[in-house]
Amino acid sequence: MEENDTKSHVSVHWFRHGLRLHDNPALLDSLENCREFYPVFILDGNVAGISSAAFPRMQFLFETLQDLDDNLRSHGSRLFVLRGKPVDVFAKMFEEWGVTRLTFEQDPEPVWQERDNSVKALCDKQNVEWIERVSHMLWEPRLILEENGGEPPLTYAMFNQVAQVVGPPPKPVGDPDFSGISLPCRKDDEESYKLPSLEEIDIRPESEEQASPFGRYLGGETKALKLLSSRLEKEHEAFSIGQCLPTQLNPNLIGMPMSLSPHLRFGSLSVRKFYWSLRDTFSQGQTGFPWIDACMRQLLQEGWIHQVCRHAVACFLTRGDLWIDWQKGLKVFDRYLLDADWSVCAGNWMWVSSSAFEKVLQCPRCICPVRYGKRIDPTGAYVRRYVPELKRMPLQYLFEPWKAPLKLQEEVDCIIGKDYPEPMVDHRTASKECKTKMEAIKKVSKDVPHIAPANEEEVLTLMWSGKQTRSELMDACTHNLDKICL
Repeated sequence: MEENDTKSHVSVHWFRHGLRLHDNPALLDSLENCREFYPVFILDGNVAGISSAAFPRMQFLFETLQDLDDNLRSHGSRLFVLRGKPVDVFAKMFEEWGVTRLTFEQDPEPVWQERDNSVKALCDKQNVEWIERVSHMLWEPRLILEENGGEPPLTYAMFNQVAQVVGPPPKPVGDPDFSGISLPCRKDDEESYKLPSLEEIDIRPESEEQASPFGRYLGGETKALKLLSSRLEKEHEAFSIGQCLPTQLNPNLIGMPMSLSPHLRFGSLSVRKFYWSLRDTFSQGQTGFPWIDACMRQLLQEGWIHQVCRHAVACFLTRGDLWIDWQKGLKVFDRYLLDADWSVCAGNWMWVSSSAFEKVLQCPRCICPVRYGKRIDPTGAYVRRYVPELKRMPLQYLFEPWKAPLKLQEEVDCIIGKDYPEPMVDHRTASKECKTKMEAIKKVSKDVPHIAPANEEEVLTLMWSGKQTRSELMDACTHNLDKICL
């Protein structure tokens, strides 16, 4: 029996806001136990607030829809664009396509309630499952209202207080997996369900200047994610020198637009992805690996960390896990270390990151942020001092608390993902990807003269803590490294 034959649902995902594939929980629900899948957008004259939109906003929306269609096609699907009143469109669609499930992201504003309630009633009448999920807002509005005694917070300060009680917003969900699902994309449907041009629906610029502005936003999830990446880099640079809100502090009024608000408005960028990405950018010592976090927190608090800690965080940032430019790590060390010496720091960062392509440390192995921590801090005293969220966590789980059973997490008042972050990467996967990249670079650089440790004994002397004889060190090269490396 084919795998697809065991799946029961013919699912339709209704795009309104939330015009993206990433962090779309309703879309993931649509694909669960799905035999056949149709992503749709209905032009009803009101969707996404287009009834009052002038040319620039309509142009942005249609670029976003085109990008969504392109991204769906890259998975073998397409965006089905229909016109009419949603309840009428779905009544016909449910019958013709044999739909058994409809999913959509919640539009909480009152103006959309009549539309959505009529569609829900149709689903109930025709025995079609409907699923509505919250992902266009950081929190479900009902939770904020309930926590505030049934009334909306009337000031920003009050809202922040309520939000703190509710707790952090949910983290983004994973990307959709379309494998094993029938994705109808017939050529004979191309004209029937294609995205019309703006001219075809009589939307035109009001002036030459509007048609060809000095600078304009480009719509779509693809552009949104690229813009987020560049914006986060700008924010991180500002934060590293003690600033925040750099676009307000030094506004560039004639530069290319950097604000993410249009993408957040249409949902081509998940607000939850934006929130957690920004929060991670402004957090030091929040990697989800307690040993690495302890090292970074001591650095920020005291201005000094042991050389084994310096090696660990440098390897983690660069060739071990995150594949981030060693110069960014150098900037942090240069800012916070009491003993910061630019030449020494730069040399050490190049050495540990293998950026000098030395013969011994050309990434055949990298420091494991769990095993190395256990080796250097066997009692866990160091981690408990600098990561107090985990002070009650048993030693068995202290260096990898995400493996602790939920009941135990509750007992020690540290829920992973809430009170302490989940690992920002899967070390085994990330380190293998870094190794592959390093091996590719080695082939190009193999004949280039470069700085290198004299031998493996020198490496172990500097990176291994404790008193060992020469023979013990050399034995560590072949055996004990497995205790600290991948």
